[in-house]
Amino acid sequence: MSDPAVLTETDEQTVDMKDIVALCKRRGFIFPASDIYGGLNGFWDYGPLGTELKNNIRDLWWKSMVITPPIGPDGLPVEIVGLDSAIIQNPKAWVASGHVGGFSDPMVDCKETKLRYRADHLMVLVPKDGEGRWIAYQEGAESDEVEKRVKKLGSGRSISAFEPTPLMDIDVADYDKVSAPDTKTQGTLTEPREFNLMFHTYVGATASEDSKVYLRPETAQGIFLNYKNVLDSSRVRVPFGIAQIGKAYRNEVTPRNFIYRSREFEQMEMEWFCHPDEAEKWHEFWITQRKDWWQSIGVKEDDVFIRPHDADELAHYAKDGLGTVDVEFKFPFTAPDFGELEGIAHRCDFDLTQHQEHSGTKMEYIDPVTNERYIPHVIEPAAGLSRGVLAIICSAYTVDESRPSGMYLDFHPSVAPKKAAILPLTAKEDHVPLATELYKELREHYNVDLDIKQNIGKRYARQDEIGTPFCFTIDNDTIEDKTVTVRHRNTMKQERIAMDKVLDYMREELKKF
Repeated sequence: MSDPAVLTETDEQTVDMKDIVALCKRRGFIFPASDIYGGLNGFWDYGPLGTELKNNIRDLWWKSMVITPPIGPDGLPVEIVGLDSAIIQNPKAWVASGHVGGFSDPMVDCKETKLRYRADHLMVLVPKDGEGRWIAYQEGAESDEVEKRVKKLGSGRSISAFEPTPLMDIDVADYDKVSAPDTKTQGTLTEPREFNLMFHTYVGATASEDSKVYLRPETAQGIFLNYKNVLDSSRVRVPFGIAQIGKAYRNEVTPRNFIYRSREFEQMEMEWFCHPDEAEKWHEFWITQRKDWWQSIGVKEDDVFIRPHDADELAHYAKDGLGTVDVEFKFPFTAPDFGELEGIAHRCDFDLTQHQEHSGTKMEYIDPVTNERYIPHVIEPAAGLSRGVLAIICSAYTVDESRPSGMYLDFHPSVAPKKAAILPLTAKEDHVPLATELYKELREHYNVDLDIKQNIGKRYARQDEIGTPFCFTIDNDTIEDKTVTVRHRNTMKQERIAMDKVLDYMREELKKF
C-alpha cells in the first residue's frame, strides 16, 4: 500500500519516525552508509546492535523455514531446503524473467533542476477554480512543508482551494501549468518515460554491451535457475520448497522512509513448488503461516494486516493465478494505514516456463508414482529482511515518560540483540570481578552485555533503549550472600535471586514469552 496522502490526518500515529531514526543512530542499530562523507541516499550500514537484531530475525526465519519447517495440512513437516545463489547471473536470465524488458518505473525529469522523480509518486495540487499555478509535491512529503509551498506559490490561497491529484492522472498537455517539487518555475517537467530499476556493471576486462551484467533485483530468480539442480541432487519431491536469504539491488529513484525503501536491501524468500491443482491449498497455508510467524517474533497483532492485491496491482506472473496477498505493517509513516512487509504470491508456472523456453532446459517434473508430467506452480512467501528490522523496531518502540530514557524497546527476547546485561553497581574491585564471573557463565548460552561504565540509572536507561529484557546488578549484598538484583525491562520490577541460579532463571523466564 502506498504512503497515505500528505493531507490525511494520522491521529493514531503516536511514534515519530524521527525519534526512531535518531535512536537507531545513537544506539548503534543503523547508520547512513558513508556517513563521514555525507552518506549515500538509499544505502545503510548496520551497527553492532542492528547487526545482531537483523541476524536474529534472519536466523529465526531460516529455522522456521529450513531447520524446523512448519507442519503441513497432512500433519507432517513440509520439506524445504536452502540455497545461496550468486548476486550476478547470466544476463539472459533477466531477459527470460522479464526484468530487462519490463522491470521499470515511470519517470519524469525537471528540466530546470535536473532532478528526477517517479511519476507515480508525485501529487499535484490543482486549483479547484481552474485558475493559477498547479503545485507538485512528492507523495509522503511532510504536511507542513507542503503548506509552506502552497503559501509561497498559491497566490495567498489555502490548501482547501486545491484538489490533490496524482500526476499520472493529469493530461501531459497540462504539464506547462505545473511547478515541479523543487522549483517555482512552471512547465519544467518532461513527459513520463520508463526507467529500468536494475543496476548494471561489466564482467571482464572490457566494458561493452557484450560484457554487461546486472545486480539481481530479487533473490527469487536464483532459486528458479537452480530448481533442476536441487531436484536432481537432493532427495526432494514435489511439493517442496527452496529458501534463500540475500542481498538484492534496485535503483530506486526516490528511496525514502529510512530503510523501508532503499537501493540495497535483504530479502528472505522461499519458492514452494507444488502441483497446479494444489496451488490454492498451499497459498492459503502460507498466508496463515507467515502472519503467525511475524507475530511470534514480536510484531503486535493490531499492527499487522492481510491485504489481497487489487487486479491492477498484480505482477505479470500472478495475473492468471490466485494473485498476491501482502502481510502489511502499520509503520509510523503509513499510519493509520499499512505498508508492505511481505508478499505471498502465486507465481503460477511463469518463471519455470520462461526459463525452459529461453534456456532449452526441461523444467517438467515427473511424478515418481503416477508418471504424470507437469511444470510445478509456485507459491512465493517473499519477506523483506530490512523491512522486518524496521517493523520490529517500530513495533517495539514504547513511549514511557516515567523512566529516564522516556521509552524502551519492547523486543521479544528471541530478536533482542542482548538478552541480558550484567551491571556491577560500581566500578569497585569487589563488584567488577563478580560481574565478570557471571558474564563469562551466561555468554556461553546467550548474547549478554557486561556494562560497567556510568551510574546505574544511566545504564538502566541505555539497556531500556536497546531493548535488553533483563538486567542483573551486582552490589554489596552480592559479596555477602551471593545474590543479585534482577530488573525486568517492561515493568521495571526488581527482585533478588541467587547468583548461581541466574542461568536457570533466564531459561525459565524466556519460556514465558
